[in-house]
Amino acid sequence: MSTKNNLKNNNFLIVVLGPTATGKTDFAIKLAKQFRGEIVCADSRTIYQQMDIGTAKPGPRKYPRINHKFPQIIIKGAVHYLIDIKKPNENFTAAEFKERALKIIKDVQSRGKIPFLIGGTGLYISAVINNLDIPKIAPDKKLRKKLEVYAKKYGLKKLYAKLIKLDPEAKNFIDAKNPRRIIRALEVCLKTKQKFSQLRQPGQSLFNILQIGLNLPRQELYKKINSRVDQMIKNGLIKETKSLMKKYSPNLPSMTGIGYQQVGLYLKNKITLPEAIELIKKDTRHYAKRQLTWFKRDKNIKWLNQNNTTSAEKIIKKFIKNN
Repeated sequence: MSTKNNLKNNNFLIVVLGPTATGKTDFAIKLAKQFRGEIVCADSRTIYQQMDIGTAKPGPRKYPRINHKFPQIIIKGAVHYLIDIKKPNENFTAAEFKERALKIIKDVQSRGKIPFLIGGTGLYISAVINNLDIPKIAPDKKLRKKLEVYAKKYGLKKLYAKLIKLDPEAKNFIDAKNPRRIIRALEVCLKTKQKFSQLRQPGQSLFNILQIGLNLPRQELYKKINSRVDQMIKNGLIKETKSLMKKYSPNLPSMTGIGYQQVGLYLKNKITLPEAIELIKKDTRHYAKRQLTWFKRDKNIKWLNQNNTTSAEKIIKKFIKNN
């Protein structure tokens, strides 16, 4: 079967998702090459420039100087979008991600290729595949500061309770341990006088979507996470974090990501290096569990319990043939 012949008027979108450290990037690159695809990254961390090691950004990366409407990055021969698009001190919302991603996806389709949406940031992926109507509320620095002070004084648990009191449904998608998400949801509720959950309603699907989920047995996943953290330290995560801390506030959303936050505590002499490393591993494992909880709610995902591109190729070929 010729994939090319089936794509003349295609509206296909193939999604590869799953928890961190499951090998989504290499997996997706192989598939994109096989099916004349281009990759749209759905990752809230790899969007930041200068943050390479701590975000496990794929590489080596090439930045071709070509006449194209969207900045492209070439990784292992595959075209990628939405990597290195923001400085660490620049704002980036799910609404902006959706807007950018939709334009790129439609452009890829218009050129007879298949867009692959790849990542582990559930909200970003949901924004596209469920066509979420995300409120475009600009960040309010004064309000955010007020909420941050409240959390510091009374604890994140009480701040989360304030959100759930305003919007009980938020407990279904806002992690109680994620201060950035809690503050953003509260910010939207307080600015709009509406429930955040009601402002994120799904719309009519824009694409013909296939979702493939990558997962590993729990202990194997945790082993990979621990090994990757050790490799990040060897690759220079401490040096990278030290360089970033000279330029940017530790309170920025980018700087509070897993890896940078813990190493930051070490550099401030608040914890030892072994404690920082163990904390990164523990927090990454907890993050992977939260990612799985999010994704497992979607019954349309076809899960593969190993990094098996052969099985994925069969699923994709069948999907294209039947649509």
